[in-house]
Amino acid sequence: MGPLTGIKVLEFEAIGPGPFCGMMLSDMGADVLLVERPQDPGLGVGRARWTDVMSRGRRSVTLDLKTPEGVQAAIELAGKADALIEGFRPGVMERIGLGPEVLLATNPRLVYGRMTGWGQQGPLAQRAGHDINYIALTGALHAIGRVGEAPVPPLNLVGDFGGGGMLLAFGIACGLLEAKNSGKGQVVDAAMVDGASTLAAMFFGMMAANRWSETRGDNVLDTGAPWYDTYETRDGKYVAIGSIEAKFYAELLERLGLAGEPLPAQHDRAGWPVLRARFAEVFKSRTRDEWVQIFDGSDACFAPVLTFSEARADAHNVARGTHVQVGKIQQPGPAPRFSRTPGQIQGEPPERGQFGREALSDWGFSPAQIENLAKRGLGFTE
Repeated sequence: MGPLTGIKVLEFEAIGPGPFCGMMLSDMGADVLLVERPQDPGLGVGRARWTDVMSRGRRSVTLDLKTPEGVQAAIELAGKADALIEGFRPGVMERIGLGPEVLLATNPRLVYGRMTGWGQQGPLAQRAGHDINYIALTGALHAIGRVGEAPVPPLNLVGDFGGGGMLLAFGIACGLLEAKNSGKGQVVDAAMVDGASTLAAMFFGMMAANRWSETRGDNVLDTGAPWYDTYETRDGKYVAIGSIEAKFYAELLERLGLAGEPLPAQHDRAGWPVLRARFAEVFKSRTRDEWVQIFDGSDACFAPVLTFSEARADAHNVARGTHVQVGKIQQPGPAPRFSRTPGQIQGEPPERGQFGREALSDWGFSPAQIENLAKRGLGFTE
């Protein structure tokens, strides 16, 4: 019984951040009904449905929103929902008759969540884009990479998921809380350019304090400092160190066997190339697992760089139950943790239309109303 148990969310089929938001809400107990196209449009996924982890915990119906009957059916579904997730370009929902004005008139308490890259307005609002484009505009992409090298896209973690889906989930949760007090819903405009910018808030303060250079790879947290970086080991794997504080740095030197060696001071930037070369040489002398043993119990801020597959078997992750088995896939479990109302994955990703009739019944539609929705093109299985 997660903290969002009892909340009904209507999610319109999309890719990336929209499904991630729906997954987060479902993991926390919300009843998420996924409205999908009658035929799989591909949406760049190109894989079997059971592998689409972000679609876990839903029930599904199919509906053609290009027909007047389909739009009317969607309006009726939204009338039962507490929140809605849509990820179309700005204006699309309005053009098909499912914009906020229409749905809030039908359901004044509805929290209408909108997920885009550029936002609902602005010069770029109508332009196509992906994660890499959105974070490029925020400064975040420019800041990630090594000195003298090109910016490195951080997968699609910063735009799609952290600055997108997670931002929308937070916005919807806030909207639901406010609606409980006011009795009124509202629109949540979640844009990845806004979310990725918010994630970078600390660096704007650091620049104002002259503690951050916009030269990539020249700062403490961007591989500029030799004691905050990754190093290759003898077996071709990597370890990560983040020994910022003086006492942690001292322990790093101790564990590396360098405590008595005449080396440049930690914050002597002119000596950083010497430190980096020495650290690289020492780390390359042993395997990654040997270094894990050497740093066992250490506060030097050390960790092995694991693959996704290795992470699932890591002792700490196993002890916390970070990954759970759902169907055939071991995958990250719900986060964050709650002491009294823990989240739980509600099931595997549904096939198109799977469990739709059951969901409609649970949402309060009578058998006659369900049949009427079916006549309007709403598709579902038992």
